[in-house]
Formats: sequence, C-alpha cells, structure tokens
Amino acid sequence: PRADGDPALMVERTDVAVIGAGIGGLAAALDLASNGQSVTLLERRAVPGGKIRQIEVDSAGIDSGPTVFTMRCVFEDLFASAGLSLDEHVTLSSSPVLARHSWPDGSRLDLFADMEASCDAIAEFASKKEASAYRRFAAIAADRFETLDHSFMRARKPSAIGLSRAVGLRGLPRLYATNPFQTLWDELGQIFADPRLRQLFGRYATYTGSSPFEAPATLALISHAERMGVWLVEGGMVRLPMAIAEAAANAGADIRYGTQAETIEKRDTRFVIGLSSGDTVDAGAVVFNGDVNALSKGMLGESVKRALPDRRSEDRSLSALTWSLRAQVSDFPLEHHTVFFGGDYSAEFRALANGSIADEPTVYACAQDRHNADAPGGSERLFLLVNAPAARLSREKINQAQDSATSLLARQGFNVDLAGSDVERRTPDDFERLFPGSDGAIYGWPTHGWNGSFRRAGAETSVPGLFSAGGTVHPGPGIPMATQSGRIAAAAVRQYLS
Repeated sequence: PRADGDPALMVERTDVAVIGAGIGGLAAALDLASNGQSVTLLERRAVPGGKIRQIEVDSAGIDSGPTVFTMRCVFEDLFASAGLSLDEHVTLSSSPVLARHSWPDGSRLDLFADMEASCDAIAEFASKKEASAYRRFAAIAADRFETLDHSFMRARKPSAIGLSRAVGLRGLPRLYATNPFQTLWDELGQIFADPRLRQLFGRYATYTGSSPFEAPATLALISHAERMGVWLVEGGMVRLPMAIAEAAANAGADIRYGTQAETIEKRDTRFVIGLSSGDTVDAGAVVFNGDVNALSKGMLGESVKRALPDRRSEDRSLSALTWSLRAQVSDFPLEHHTVFFGGDYSAEFRALANGSIADEPTVYACAQDRHNADAPGGSERLFLLVNAPAARLSREKINQAQDSATSLLARQGFNVDLAGSDVERRTPDDFERLFPGSDGAIYGWPTHGWNGSFRRAGAETSVPGLFSAGGTVHPGPGIPMATQSGRIAAAAVRQYLS
C-alpha cells in the first residue's frame, strides 16, 4: 500500500511502453498499435508534440517550435501504413513561396516551389549566370537526396561500409558525389559568386543545428527536401502531433498525459518503468523518445545509463533564442517564412563557436497568419528565432542579442518590440528545462565532418528490448527525420518481440 494509506500501487502490463509523445514516439506508437501490439505511451506534458508546441500569448496559440513542414510523403506513408489517409486527419495547403530572404543592403529574394519562378527571381536578384548556378546546385541537391533517401535516411543504422554496400558498386560514384569531405560553405563558394546566395544556401546546415563552415556539403540535400514542397498546416503545426496521437489512440494505444516516467529498469526479459505517481508499467519492450543524453546522465536510472555511447563530452548542436508575440506589422512584406540575414555570416558562426551571439545574428520569422501571400488585418502571430550556443548565457548577453536582433530587423524595415510585456522569450536554459538532458541543444549533436551523421545513435541500444527514437538519434533532427526514427524503432521492436 502507499505510505499515505491510498490503495496499493498499480502495476500495468503492456507489450511496449513508449516514453515521450514527441513526433518520434508518436510515430512509433501508431506503427506498433496499428500492427496489433498493446502500447502504453507515457507523456509528462498535458499535450503531445515534444518540440512541436504552442505558447499562448494574448489568448492566441503561437507555434513556438518547428514551423516548417516538408517531406509530406513521410507522413503520408505513416498514415497509409496504419490504413489511414493523412488528408483525412490533417489539412495542408501548399505554399508557393518557400521563404522570403532579406539583407541589410535592402535586397530581397523569394524562393519558390516552382523551379522556373526561383530561377527568374535569382536572375533579377543577382544575374542570369547565378540563376544557372542555382539550377546546377538544385540538380546536385536532388541527386544527393535520391542517393541517400533509402540507403541512409530510411536505413536502421547505417555505417560508412554499410552505406557503400547499400548503394552497390554501380552506386559508389553517386555516393562519392554526395561530397562528404568538403564543407557546405566551401562547395557553395565554388557554385555561387554572389555572397548572399552562398549565405542563403549555407543556412540549410542550421536545420540540423550545424555550422555551414563545418558541416559536409552533403547537407545540400536539405534544400531539395524543401524544394519538394513547403506546406502550411491548418490549426498550426501542433495539429500534426495531435492527429498522429488521435490515430494511435484509435488504433488502441493507451496514451497517458501528465505522466512522468522516472526510471527504466530491466528485470529478466521485461522492463519496469517507474512513474512519478509511484505506479509502474511492466513492458516487454521500451521506446525512449527523449534526448539520449538523459540516459547517459542517469536521469532514467542506473539500469539503462550505459545503454548508448556516452557523448556528454562532445559539443552539442545549436540552441536558440526565441520570441513568441502578437504584433501589428505594416512596414515589411512578410511571408509565412522570412529570413533576415546580417552582413557577416562567418562572424556569426565564430561567435556561436565561442559561446556567444554575433552583433548581427540571422533572424528567422514565422508570420503564422500569413497564408499564401494573404496579409492579416490588425495584429498577427509571430515567432522569431536567433541561433544561440547550447550554453548558459547571462541576462546581459541575452538582452544584448535581443537588441542586436531588433536593430537588424529595423534596418531592414521590420520594426517590432521584442522587449514588450506580452512577449514570451525562451533561452537555452529554458530548452534544457523543457527537454531534460539536452543541455539546451535543440538538434542533438551537429553534423560536422564526413562522419558526423554516422556518430548518431541508432534505434537499438546495448540493452536488449530498449530502443530510442527522436531527433537525437538516426536519421537526425527535423520533423520528417524524427518521424522516420520512430518508425525505424517500431520496426526494431516488432522484430524483437516476434
């Protein structure tokens, strides 16, 4: 019995316990439940989504995590595998403009889902020669995506040797053409003469929390994933995890919100998950959808502390400073996604490497009430993000970075008050509290060097029956990749339990 006289502690048995209702855990739960396994999903928050979350400001929910929806096919496949249709659960609309880009000199460039429209825009922005360079870059990116889609991104846990075997002897030239031994920044310098274009396409490295000055040129494939389509989600990005959770529940998954998993203990062939309530869940297998550093730090108990290689001594990925607010914008023609660049990109990443934020940091703005060029009347929901190091920043440094971001935006014609009382600001310290074990990093580890991608943990751990999913494991960060990690973990679980 409980010490306070309540009834005896509850013990529940299930085939699989999934810890964390981030997008990877949700995908795993849907795959497993729709294949007949009993699934108990434990989530400490009151809602699903993990890093996909909203912050309420002035009675409005503002998406304040991932805001770019790409690779729709990943989610179509997830729902189709459960006998469902994505379109019946999530309403999506295609955005003709991928993003608007702005520079301190007053120049602006839109990239479009339509290739010819982007080429025309670049020709007017820079030159016809640079438009031709963009065609070449787009072809390179597409080829890399096709080369690595199944052989790497959908593979369980590839190695350099395994990847070579996967593509076969005839595929080795294409594999070598992914250019892992040159940095993205150096390759872009060989393709584009205009430094602004080099800056624009170098920014894709930050989608994995990496620096374009250290990330391999292979990451150019991210631009192709975006060029395949950017979609706007009716109801906000949070509608996606809600839809997957609803589908998993309908398939039989028992989803427990407000339920904190505190320990994972292996006992013989089964696991006992200790909950903050004092109750326990007895499971045949476990999928941990959280920062894998939480395991290495012993935050889930000694039994699983060495389940994965300890990477605590390695540099973490980028973190961020973010602002969620409502404001009236009439002085800059925002798109749904707008990027404001500073003048010196190398200075920005030198500062980040030194644990600080540059005087002119790139600012990303998501104007969530702008749909396909329709500007709202009155105040609108805004989410702004500046890259930050995964480090403790003093209040003085944070305020300086905020002033720098405000100044950069104002010089480009976008005036916004980030110090107002109705602005919700988040720092690396906040992200550490939100995502335990992360040290504030929001992408896990950076993809630096030719072998950076191979260093990520896979779904399987050294503890039989314990599997991992989420943005800190293979195939990496980002909503589509984290979803894929959950599906890889689910496949491994089914094989383990068979």
